[in-house]
Amino acid sequence: MFSFLWFLIIGGILGWVASMIIGKDIPGGIIGNIIAGIIGAWIGGKLLGQWGPTLSDFYIFPALLGSIILILIVSFILKLMNKD
Repeated sequence: MFSFLWFLIIGGILGWVASMIIGKDIPGGIIGNIIAGIIGAWIGGKLLGQWGPTLSDFYIFPALLGSIILILIVSFILKLMNKD
């Protein structure tokens, strides 16, 4: 149980740091940050592999870069949807 909570906390922090780096917020607040961090970690792992320091089964650098990519993609899609 505690490892799952730690997983959510690290995912949230990674999503938050990624949104701070690029200066765009992910919709959904803290839940959005958690989702962006977890999915971003998966994307980063697939694109960049497993390297760098780990924290709660997250490879920090690929997870952070994957979260940044995810936030940029979501922001781009939301921008296109709001253009009428």
